[in-house]
Amino acid sequence: MLTELNIRDFGLMENIRLELGQGFSVFTGETGAGKSMLIDALSLLLGGRASADVIRHGSEKTSVEGVFSGLPPQTTAFLAEEGYPLEDGLLFLAREINASGRNICRVQGRTVPLSLYKTFCANLADIHGQAEHQSLLRPEYHRELLDNFGGADHLRLAAAVRECALRYRDLAGKERNLLQLEDDIARQQDFLRYQIDEIEQVAPVVGEEEILEQEKKLLVNEERVHFLVGEIYAAIYDAPEGRELAALDLLGGADKAMAELNGIDQATAEMGVVLNGLYIALDDLAAQIRAYRSDLSFEPGRLDEIETRLMALQKLRKYGATATEVIRKKREMKAKLDELSLRQGEMESLRLAKNDARAAYSRLAEELSLKRGIVAERLEKGLAVEFSDLGMHGARVEVIFTPVVDPAPHGGEQIEFYFSANVGEPPRPLAKIASGGEMARIMLAFKSLLSRIETVDTFVFDEVDSGVGGVTIHSLAEKLARIAAAKQVLCITHNARIAAAAATHFAIVKNVRQDRTITGARELTNAERARELARMMGGDEAARRMAEQLLPSG
Repeated sequence: MLTELNIRDFGLMENIRLELGQGFSVFTGETGAGKSMLIDALSLLLGGRASADVIRHGSEKTSVEGVFSGLPPQTTAFLAEEGYPLEDGLLFLAREINASGRNICRVQGRTVPLSLYKTFCANLADIHGQAEHQSLLRPEYHRELLDNFGGADHLRLAAAVRECALRYRDLAGKERNLLQLEDDIARQQDFLRYQIDEIEQVAPVVGEEEILEQEKKLLVNEERVHFLVGEIYAAIYDAPEGRELAALDLLGGADKAMAELNGIDQATAEMGVVLNGLYIALDDLAAQIRAYRSDLSFEPGRLDEIETRLMALQKLRKYGATATEVIRKKREMKAKLDELSLRQGEMESLRLAKNDARAAYSRLAEELSLKRGIVAERLEKGLAVEFSDLGMHGARVEVIFTPVVDPAPHGGEQIEFYFSANVGEPPRPLAKIASGGEMARIMLAFKSLLSRIETVDTFVFDEVDSGVGGVTIHSLAEKLARIAAAKQVLCITHNARIAAAAATHFAIVKNVRQDRTITGARELTNAERARELARMMGGDEAARRMAEQLLPSG
């Protein structure tokens, strides 16, 4: 529970320190004194939205600090696991907002991120304001109330259903996307197969085109090649009749003359060696030309074959400038084709996973629906008792289930509370028949019922008496006091009867000091309580006597 609350420079609140205890405490004051500001400060402490607008005019920052004790074991264990053990059984929280909007959160004196801070605050207090009456008009809130009433195991089952539904939806979405792409994938596969087949039919070889071009050049110049080879051979070795001697004959004669010269003058020996080498080399060359000429073979139709092959290779230029690039492109296309095939296989795996998720969802959702039916019956009976306690005799809530076909995060049914205020009247949606006063009492009935199972120790009610009057106020006050027997209840009220039922009474007052308006809060003595209750009932003598009667004697 909240044992201490310190507020500095929040709105009109300059410096407020409240010591709070177990049981029922009320806060009263004139309209506009700042009672709701106290709720806003507490909401800020518990991780609510922050704004620099709440900083008191003229101040650089605002801060709210709270001390909690008697925390449930699971909360204590969670704090210890996260590295924030209690100090002498106490949890210290603090939140500070400066003029620049910077948000500083502290747990046990250590600065933490807001996201982590909120997890520590999650189950410390339940704040119920006037606006929450309107939440009863939203069917999604009805489901939340019902599931909360089911308890921890029920909430775990609901969470499992939600997880299965979200997984199913995710898989179904992926399946839809793949189905949309399936035609495109098929087209891509067909085109890739066509391209790969085109390359494989030609089967290019690295360097092949250069070889064919050279062979083509030779075939195109067949006659000229024969002529040139004959000319070269004749000039070197075998000159025809009527022409000068061949080069080899001339060089042979020169070699003989050089040999004779070498015998006469040894100084010419080196020249003889060179000349002899030339003769031998030319003789070898003549032999090579003779062999080349005899090997010349121009196969009929070979030129057409080469032209056809080169045209086929030219068509592959769209895949690459060279055979190496074309072959690399073919490998890339095969890899892409394999990837697309895997995506088609993924479709089947996805479909199986989606069916499994649907089956898991159906099983858990069916279990949740059965348990919700049992919880709904308990809730209806419990609320009937609570309504009776609040003077709403014969009033009842009926939980209506509407089946949902497709897997949904909230389960296999829509849930809505129907309300009947009187015996014999058929129940209708809350939004259509419940008055503002009835809404307040219905919400209080829910809170009273849930307080028996919730681990939250602190309940905060902001003007829960709004729209309620007459004899019902007495029942409402008793209901709040009954909740306070097991929980800490903090209540802002304008009603004297409710204020009188509290064990502790705080007054919220607004004063002007040194031309500044300041809102303060202090605990009232019994005599001060009597005067405050009298003020709340009109302030005359009759109100004073009534106030004295409302307060317990002694």
